[in-house]
Amino acid sequence: MNCRSFLKSYLMKPNIITKSCTLPDGRKITIETGKLARQADGAVVLRMGDTMLLATAVAAQTAKDGVDFLPMSVDYQERFASTGKIPGGFLKREGKLSDYEVLISRLVDRAIRPLFPDDYHAETQIAIQLISGDHNALPDALAAFAASAALAVSDIPFQGPISEVRVIRLDGQYIINPTLEQKEKADLDFIVAASIDNILMVEGECKEINETDMLEALKLAHDAIKVQCQLQIELAEATGKTQKRVYEHEVKDEAFKAELFKLLYDKVYNVARQQLANKHTRSELFGNIVDEYLASLPEDTTVNKDLVKKYYKDIQKAACRNLVLNEKVRLDGRKTNEIRQIWSEIDYLPAAHGSSIFTRGETQSLTTVTLGTKLDEQMIDGAMFDGTNKFILHYNFPGFSTGEVKPNRGPGRREVGHGNLAMRALKQVLPNMTESPYTIRVVSDILESNGSSSMATVCAGSLALMDAGIKISSPVSGIAMGMISDSSTKKYAILSDILGDEDHLGDMDFKVTGTEKGITACQMDLKVDGLTYDVLKEALDQAKEGRLHILNEMKKTITSPKPDLKPHAPRAVTITIDKDMIGAVIGPGGKVVQEIQKTTGATIVIEEVGNKGIVNIFATNQEVMDAAVKRVKAIVAIPEVDAVYDGVVKSIMPFGAFVEFMPGKDGLLHISEIKWERLETMEGVMEVGELVKVKLVEVDKKTGKFRLSRKVLLPKPPRKEEAPSA
Repeated sequence: MNCRSFLKSYLMKPNIITKSCTLPDGRKITIETGKLARQADGAVVLRMGDTMLLATAVAAQTAKDGVDFLPMSVDYQERFASTGKIPGGFLKREGKLSDYEVLISRLVDRAIRPLFPDDYHAETQIAIQLISGDHNALPDALAAFAASAALAVSDIPFQGPISEVRVIRLDGQYIINPTLEQKEKADLDFIVAASIDNILMVEGECKEINETDMLEALKLAHDAIKVQCQLQIELAEATGKTQKRVYEHEVKDEAFKAELFKLLYDKVYNVARQQLANKHTRSELFGNIVDEYLASLPEDTTVNKDLVKKYYKDIQKAACRNLVLNEKVRLDGRKTNEIRQIWSEIDYLPAAHGSSIFTRGETQSLTTVTLGTKLDEQMIDGAMFDGTNKFILHYNFPGFSTGEVKPNRGPGRREVGHGNLAMRALKQVLPNMTESPYTIRVVSDILESNGSSSMATVCAGSLALMDAGIKISSPVSGIAMGMISDSSTKKYAILSDILGDEDHLGDMDFKVTGTEKGITACQMDLKVDGLTYDVLKEALDQAKEGRLHILNEMKKTITSPKPDLKPHAPRAVTITIDKDMIGAVIGPGGKVVQEIQKTTGATIVIEEVGNKGIVNIFATNQEVMDAAVKRVKAIVAIPEVDAVYDGVVKSIMPFGAFVEFMPGKDGLLHISEIKWERLETMEGVMEVGELVKVKLVEVDKKTGKFRLSRKVLLPKPPRKEEAPSA
C-alpha cells in the first residue's frame, strides 16, 4: 500500500475498539480508543452516564541531556461547553487551571508517577479533558482511570495499569462512584487509586470515623478497581500495545557503583547513626563525604562525576534505610513512634481576629483567622460546580522556610494541595456554615519546614480558630506517617511524624488528621508494592496514638474555643424579615441601606432565602451594632394600633399634617386630632421637620392608610360647666 492509500485508509476507516465494565451496582463504564486524538501516543474516551473524559498520553522518544528525573506533567481541564456553560470573566474562555482542576491533576499524578521506571526520563505529558459533564457521574473519580487507559494503549513504558474510584458511606452503606447528591450527604468520602495488587493513593475526608471503617472502605474500593484494571489489560491486548518502547536514558556502570558503595557506605552509615536533630548539620556532614571523595580524584580523572553524585544518593538512601530497619534508629535519634518536641502559642498577633504558632521540631506554622461578611465569600465559576464558599484555607510555603532562595510567585500545585488537605480536616468541626453569617479565612504561613508542614497547618489552624472564638466542635490534630521496608527480608518500620529526609527515602507518606473521636481527613501516597491491610492497620493505629499525643500537647495552650470573639472582630446580628420588606430595607437603588451603612458604620448584607429576607448586620463595636439594628428594625416593624410613636412632620395641608411615624410610613394627623381645642386653620400650628409624638389610632382596612392622633396624648381640658368658679 502506498503512502497516499495508507493515509486515505487512516482517515476514512478508524479502528475503533471499545471495552466496558460495571460497578458493583450495575452502572456501566465504557472506554473507547481509535476514534479521537489518533496522533497522540495513546488516547481514550471514557464514559460513565453522560460524563465523558478525553485522555491523551504523549512522550518524547528520547530524554534531554542531563535530566535524571521524570519530567511529567498531568493536566486535568474542564471545558465549560461540557455542561452547557460559557466561562465568566472578560475573555469568556477557559484560562489557567482552577484550584479544583489542579487538585484533580494532582490526584492523577500521584497515582501514576510511582509506576514509571526509575530510569525513564523522557518528557511526558498526560492531558485529561472533561468534554461532557454529568453530576450523576463525577469526573474526579474517573480521571486517573482514563489517564491509565491512555497509557495502556500507548507504547510508553508505564508499569500499570491502575485505576481509581470514589467510595462514600451513606446511611451505613458504602457506595462506589456516587452521585453528587449522595456525596454531599455522606459521612465518609475517599478517592482511592490502586493497581490490581496494591493500593497506591488515598485522599478524602470523613466525619470522625474510626480506623476500622476506613479500612473497610479501602477494601471495597480496591475490589472495584481490580475490575477496571482488568479492562485496561484487555484493551491493551486488543490494540496490540502490550510491548512498550525500548529506551536508554541513563549511563550505567554497575561495577563502579559497587566500588563506590564499598568506599563510602560505612562513612554514610556512621553519619546517619549520629542521630543529629538539626537537618542542616546532618546534610552538611553527608555532603562532606562525597566532596572529600571528589577532591581526592586526580585532575585528569576519567571518573564520571555526575554518576558519582547519582550513586551517592543511592548510597545515602540505602544507609539511612538500613539504619532504621537494622537498629530501629532514626536520623534524629527518635524511636519509630516518637513525636518531635512541640510548643504552641495563641493570640500572637494582636490585630488579627485569631492567630497561633505551632512548632513541631523544625517545622513551624504561623496561622491567622480572619472573619468576613457574605461580601467576602469566594466565588466559584466552574464547568461542573459554581456558587460560593464561606470557608477558605490558604497555605504558603516561602523559600526561607527551608533556607533556600526562591522567587516569590503565586502558589504552586503543592501549596494548593496541602491547603486543601488542611481545609478538609478542619471543616468537619466547624459550626454550620450555611447558617453562619461569617466568611472564615484561615492562612498558614510556613516559617520553618522539615516534614509534615501540612499537618502543622491543621494543628495551627485548629488553635487559631479557637483563639478567634469560632465554636468548633473539637480540636483537630494531624500527623504524617512514613514507612521503610525491605521486600527481600520482609522487614519494615512504621515511622511517626516523619522528617523531610524520611519522606524522601521512605516508601509511604500517610497523613492522618482527626479529633479524639475519630478521623476527619487523610492523604496517602505509596511508593512500594505489597502493602498489606495488616500493615496499613498498624500504621493507622500508630497514627492514632500520635494524633492523640499531639492533641494533648495542644491542650496545654488552649482546650476549647474562647467564649467570645476578639473585641475588634466583626460582630454579627441576623434579622429575619418578611420577603415583602426586603425592598423597604434596600430602598430605591439601594439608597436606604447605603444611608444606614454610611451613618452608622455597620456593614449590612441582605439576601432572599426561601420566602424570607435575611438581614446580616456586621459591626466592630456594640454602639455601631445597636444603631444599625435599631434602624433596620424600625423599617421592618409593623405599625400597631394604639402604639405611640415619635414622628416627624413631613408636609402640612389645610386639613392637617402628614407625619412620618416610622421609617417609610406616613400617617395623617388631621387638624381635629392635633389639639383638644378647635383649630380653624393649620397656619402657624406646625412646621415641616417638627418632632411630634403621635398615637396610631386606626389603619384603614381597604386602603391601608394610617390615622394618627396627637390630642389623645394630651391632658383633656375640663368642660366649661365644670370649670372652677373665680
